[in-house]
Amino acid sequence: MLRTVISQARNQAARLSSVRYLSDDVNETATLEKCVNYVTLLGRVGVDPQKRGNLEHPVVIFSLATHTNYKYETGEFMQKTDWHKICVFKPNLRNTVYKYLKKGQRAMISGRISYSEFKDGDGNNVPSTSIIAEDVIFFQ
Repeated sequence: MLRTVISQARNQAARLSSVRYLSDDVNETATLEKCVNYVTLLGRVGVDPQKRGNLEHPVVIFSLATHTNYKYETGEFMQKTDWHKICVFKPNLRNTVYKYLKKGQRAMISGRISYSEFKDGDGNNVPSTSIIAEDVIFFQ
């Protein structure tokens, strides 16, 4: 019984692990792996959203604070705050966020994590992590 369940799970995982599509040449097929890069954050907006970029690639950015509560061995409660850089590229979402989202407001962000690098003033590569927002839910 257990072997059957394991075998079925392996078969299902194999089916879900790749997607096949036909290219222009019907005899040639390619395989694309199914991957997931998804994050949901619920926190408070750190600064009013700002417009950045240019006319071809506009973006609205803001920071979001999330925190974790934990307890020391002494019984004292502590809170650790993490700051996240949120980037909004979708045109309608970008305009709505810029117009209505304000500092201190609670918001839930759904999107994907993006890693990149930029050069600082000294020419050193500095790593950067951002959340590319797909959806933003406002709370009163």
